[in-house]
Amino acid sequence: MVRKPASMYREIKGQAYTRREYMGGVPASRVSQYEMGNLKEEFPVTLTLKVKNRVQIRHTSIEAGRIAANKVMNGQVGSANYHMTVRAFPHVVLRENKLATGAGADRVSSGMRQGFGKNVGTAARLERNQAILTIRTTAEKAVVAKDALWRASMKFPSPCYVVIEKGAELIK
Repeated sequence: MVRKPASMYREIKGQAYTRREYMGGVPASRVSQYEMGNLKEEFPVTLTLKVKNRVQIRHTSIEAGRIAANKVMNGQVGSANYHMTVRAFPHVVLRENKLATGAGADRVSSGMRQGFGKNVGTAARLERNQAILTIRTTAEKAVVAKDALWRASMKFPSPCYVVIEKGAELIK
């Protein structure tokens, strides 16, 4: 069966389904790292990517945004000159009531409207103006960091914006 499109999970509907001890098994989160770059050094400039709307973002989308931003930062700045943090944690379990397709599907799929469904993945629920990614870097590399966050925002289902939280006076 085919995975349903992300647009089905974008809106926040109903209560969060998070109690994993009652579930038969949840697919592992695709987000492989939450902190990248130079974890030891303190950087003077902090840029944060925030969502404009209340939205639910799947774990695959968070990982795609992380990879996009990290690729730009590693390639143009080098891993010693930034510290990137993923601030959204996918803890809400997504369920899907799979439907049959093909010959005879109308007979097979006709029962149980609003079926409970099986676990298919996880998502992070974000409120308006909540942070997804944060990059700390030097003032000279802030323009590259802003571009990296913009590229990551293309992977998310909500419009996003970049905020310079610390060190705005250092950027020329």
